[in-house]
Amino acid sequence: MSSGGDGGPKKPEPQGGGGGGGGGGGGVKKVELKPHPATETLDEVQYCVQSPPPWFESVLLGFQHYLLVLGMTVLIPSIIVPQMGGDNFHKAKVIQTQLFISGLSTLMQTLFGTRLPLVVGGSYAFMIPTTSIIQAQRYQRIKDPHERFTQTMAGIQGALIVTSAFQMIIGFFGLWRNVVRILSPLSAVPLVTFTGLGLYYLAFPLLAKCIAIGLPELYLPPYIKSKRPICDRFAVLASVAIVWIFAGILTWSDGPDKKTTDALTSCRTDRAGLVNAAPWFYIPYPFQWGAPTFTTGEAFAMIVSSFVASIESTGTYIATARYGSATPVPPSIMSRGIGWLGIGTLLNGFFGSVTGSAASVENAGVLALTRVASRRVAQISAGFMILFSVVGKFGAIFASIPMPIVAALYCILFGYVSSAGLGNLQFCNLNSFRTKVILGLSFSLGLSIPQYFREHQIIYQYGPIHTHAQWFNDMISVFFGSHVTVAASVAMLLDRTLPRGSDEQQKDSGLHWWEKFKSYKSDLRSDEFYRLPGNLNKLFPPL
Repeated sequence: MSSGGDGGPKKPEPQGGGGGGGGGGGGVKKVELKPHPATETLDEVQYCVQSPPPWFESVLLGFQHYLLVLGMTVLIPSIIVPQMGGDNFHKAKVIQTQLFISGLSTLMQTLFGTRLPLVVGGSYAFMIPTTSIIQAQRYQRIKDPHERFTQTMAGIQGALIVTSAFQMIIGFFGLWRNVVRILSPLSAVPLVTFTGLGLYYLAFPLLAKCIAIGLPELYLPPYIKSKRPICDRFAVLASVAIVWIFAGILTWSDGPDKKTTDALTSCRTDRAGLVNAAPWFYIPYPFQWGAPTFTTGEAFAMIVSSFVASIESTGTYIATARYGSATPVPPSIMSRGIGWLGIGTLLNGFFGSVTGSAASVENAGVLALTRVASRRVAQISAGFMILFSVVGKFGAIFASIPMPIVAALYCILFGYVSSAGLGNLQFCNLNSFRTKVILGLSFSLGLSIPQYFREHQIIYQYGPIHTHAQWFNDMISVFFGSHVTVAASVAMLLDRTLPRGSDEQQKDSGLHWWEKFKSYKSDLRSDEFYRLPGNLNKLFPPL
């Protein structure tokens, strides 16, 4: 730069000098570009785990969570119960039972489990062994549909009771804690990402069964905004109400094509069959369908399903803590949460449900949409679950929301959970080729292996592993058919076995960021988010 216009020797000026005399003018300040800093918690969360909204808002937000958990609660029995020989009456009672247990499990999880603001619901991971039980010859030979339903339910109950013991053992005895301790931010990326993305087949494929109501619901929630954040918090309630009314208008005017089965069952608001079948008042009770029966092979297959559900729930725990602006979940707290999921599965077995318990992925996603992650809200939603499971007619009205509306919300909320997994990349060295091979291979195999198992099942009516022991075939299919299980297993294996090189490269996986959270007592903030109520922390001290 020149300090004047006389052609003399040029003197350098400090960069960004403001005035400068003569004809030279001032230099433009050069801005140094820097990457966004890594943060352990999210600052834009409006209500975190310990800070509840006002009571009126909490009730509405709790009802919003209740609507979301209805999706999986209705979907699984709607698929399973007709195969068992059950009718709409049986389906309504199974849904009420599942909802009742979900409410109890959510209360137990928020009070004594992880203490995170998450909801516990049914898991799709139990579908393969449950379907195998239904297709067993000893049940298919029964001619009477009601008798076949009760006998099949007894077999499912027995398998769930056995597998609940497995979940409680790995949880309460700290075995799951030892597994989770080898997680790094790098291996957590595919774990949490595929917790959301791995359920893609429950999102747009179900939405596409009725585009007329699915696409409006997909479009509305992200665009319901206002100057005040209160409208953003109730985007799910507002959008569901608008699209549900629209679906009712289409049903009344015969808008959807009545000639197709999908339109009858998916687009219309009057085809669920739950309102007429549900009793006005019903309290689920243990062994309402009869005493359970036990078969060793079926129990083994169900145990693998509970292992997969535990992996999915671990990913949901990490995402919930992230969107709740809490510190990373200590391994001992995750293990405690898995143990309480086992108790939820035990209750499902006692009361007569068709699936085990897992942390709800969609309810974790709505924390990001609303930016409200209060524990009180989750507990209020549990109250709604219990209330509307007992008052059956009113609960059946909300359970009759067309599935494409719920699937559209899944598209959004599963994406939020997946993005929480990608957020862990901020702790990793993305310029490292070791990081790239771990991410690339885990994502590639996490997508392709389950897809191979699924396509083989569709083409040949059985999985790639086809032996005379159906329970063993189911064990392999459940494990390798789960996107999150395959992706997380590959990532953890590579992260632990690939050489790290120099001391500086030891930090590439971001393990140093999470080191202080490996033990509950090593970070003072753990008590703020995960401490048990009363003096229970002294009786059951976390490690």
